[in-house]
Amino acid sequence: MAQTNILLEAGTNELEIVEFYLDEEVIARDGTDDTTAYKGYYGVNVAKVLEIIRLPRITALPEVSHPSVLGAFNLRNHIIPLVDLSLWLEKKRLVTDSPKVIVTEFNQVTTAFLVTGLTRIHRISWESVEPPSPYVSAMSGDSITGVVRLEDRIVFLLDLEKIVADINPDLGLHLDADVDLSMTSRYRVMVADDSTLVREMQRDLLAKAGFDVELYTNGKDAWERLEFLKNKAQTEGRNISEYLQTVIADIEMPGMDGMNLTKRIKNDPVLKALPVILFSSLITDKLRHKGESVGADDQISKPELGQVARRAKALIKEMLGLEK
Repeated sequence: MAQTNILLEAGTNELEIVEFYLDEEVIARDGTDDTTAYKGYYGVNVAKVLEIIRLPRITALPEVSHPSVLGAFNLRNHIIPLVDLSLWLEKKRLVTDSPKVIVTEFNQVTTAFLVTGLTRIHRISWESVEPPSPYVSAMSGDSITGVVRLEDRIVFLLDLEKIVADINPDLGLHLDADVDLSMTSRYRVMVADDSTLVREMQRDLLAKAGFDVELYTNGKDAWERLEFLKNKAQTEGRNISEYLQTVIADIEMPGMDGMNLTKRIKNDPVLKALPVILFSSLITDKLRHKGESVGADDQISKPELGQVARRAKALIKEMLGLEK
């Protein structure tokens, strides 16, 4: 089953998720050796899925440090590592005759994930995606980014980026060694990202680079703050750039995604002057046109965190008419 060609219009605050399931073995809590089967439902953004295939022939990898990495396989002359999601989630997967493999691409890395089976593709609004509760986050090792309630079940959206980064830290967020963090003027930047880790890393980096940082966990909260600043600027007869100089937004966020946030900013006669940078694992050559269509001034793929400060400074100087 190949990836669908259903392409959502950018900025509609919608997404498509591939729903899949894991058949898990649950040990009885009464002290006996009895076990029962449990079907756990999960989802991943269609934009990250290259294709879905049957389990191929796997070759063991030398010196693999994480037990969830089963090995690698050859797919059209590309060697792709295979991660058993059940093992990573510390669950015991029931062996079935025809498990499925979801081949993904994000953060400029291709990774495959072994699951029990596929259910269907859902088109939903980001408004229907709830952030995980602190309890759910703690129980999942902070690997769940959103919760979708369907009629008869709950679907957990997995943070595949965190899973891959935990397995191979070299693929996580990093700071370029040659990034110049010096800045003579202080600027205020708004960061909207649902990942606590990413928000904190951006805050620390941007603070070192001379920025004052406002943090928001989703696009909806960021938009409400922008509307407040716009009204304040209009009431006081001042330019919006006196209150805020740039916006950095993730794309995937509960409530309101970064595409819709960007579109709202660029369609607003006052806020459109603010530079907007999309910082997301979904920034690829195939999907870059979506950010362009909503008016993003720049797009940076995770994990190139060091580029954020450099390019934000350049956009701000361009907006203010200063020499770069």
